[in-house]
Amino acid sequence: MSAGAASAAPVLSPEQGRAVIDPASYAQWDALLDLFDELRAQAPVARVESPDGIHPPFWLVSRYDDVMRISKDNATFLNNPQTVVFSLTQGIEFAKSLTGGSPHLVASLVTFDAPIHMKYRKLTQEWFMPKNLRGVEDEIRELAQATVQRLVDAGPEADFVKLVSAPYPLHVVMQILGVPEEDEARMLMLTQQMFGGQDEELSGSGMAEMTPEQITQLVAGAVKDFEAYFARLTAEKRANPTGDVASTIANATVDGEPLNSRDMMGYYIILAAAGHDTTSASTAGAMLALARDPEQFARVRADRSLLPGIVEEAIRWTSPVQHFMRTAAADTEVGGQAIAKGDWLMINYVAANHDPAQFHDPRRFDASRSPNRHLAFGAGAHQCLGLHLARLEMRILFEALLDRIDSVELAGEPARAKSTFVGGLKALPLRFLAR
Repeated sequence: MSAGAASAAPVLSPEQGRAVIDPASYAQWDALLDLFDELRAQAPVARVESPDGIHPPFWLVSRYDDVMRISKDNATFLNNPQTVVFSLTQGIEFAKSLTGGSPHLVASLVTFDAPIHMKYRKLTQEWFMPKNLRGVEDEIRELAQATVQRLVDAGPEADFVKLVSAPYPLHVVMQILGVPEEDEARMLMLTQQMFGGQDEELSGSGMAEMTPEQITQLVAGAVKDFEAYFARLTAEKRANPTGDVASTIANATVDGEPLNSRDMMGYYIILAAAGHDTTSASTAGAMLALARDPEQFARVRADRSLLPGIVEEAIRWTSPVQHFMRTAAADTEVGGQAIAKGDWLMINYVAANHDPAQFHDPRRFDASRSPNRHLAFGAGAHQCLGLHLARLEMRILFEALLDRIDSVELAGEPARAKSTFVGGLKALPLRFLAR
């Protein structure tokens, strides 16, 4: 991009730029959606610069059609060259110092490009298809019923996140991975440190303000603990393989060779961590919407055919994975804006999933929304590997909830996590009538 072209590009004001990258902005949901409405209308592809150099410049992409196009064009827009999740400059440099030069603390499916990405994806892709998931449906249903029983026992008031939406998906993904139940508390803590590092209540850091190095160091510590745990699990699954995903990964080969340690640990971590927080956030979002709308709650209790719509709308409405970063492999354009080779782009799923050009009245939770081609699972080659599992476990959980809960309402103010990457509710106090 020429200097002249760069000067003509729309550039966010310092206040707008800070809001896009500030974890606290994502805890103030309505104000954030207001900002994205403004930017989508005025500058759907806009430059975010840092006058004091705390982060590299990047392009914010906020329109649905543009985010969809970038998501599907994996040849032009790459995952690997730069960090795939936004980080301040200090955090990126600290990550490189730990990994020998890579900006990725974890090497995983989300950091790979073709051709290696598909080779690794195929190792477990079949496992997560609906036909295979039917084999674990009864186990998931037992976990859902036990989770709902704990909620009922704690009633008539309880924090839904603490008792249901946080532990339930963790139980599911750990069972699928083959992790013993007694280790789940440790996995929850590590997951919260990885994805909740920007929120002191979730990370357990005890710090009101964290520097980029401190956040990265916290995440790096969680990664190290994950790696140590899964190294032991790998040895067990190689000695005594079973039908779980961990056994598949531990004994997998790519191009005739076993996975190296870094790639194998990255595979475990992305399944363990990503499979938990994202479903947790969507589940809590669905319950928040139903608690605010007693009529919709009554309708879905009476007609369970509405459940798939509840699940899909919750995933769109919540957009747990709030962004990913891409790097341009060549000079190109997005939304009429010239993009230079090597430019860094943020595809913002919160903005895209609330684009009124794609979704009528996007802030309204509408279980009957159809079509609902949201981007919360991504699109193209990098579409979420566990999307069928997420839908299945949410549907089963709400079937169990609706069997036991006759009415529900808010018992306090919900609170969202401070996080630019994976976000959602960290507290949802409810009052409910159980049978």
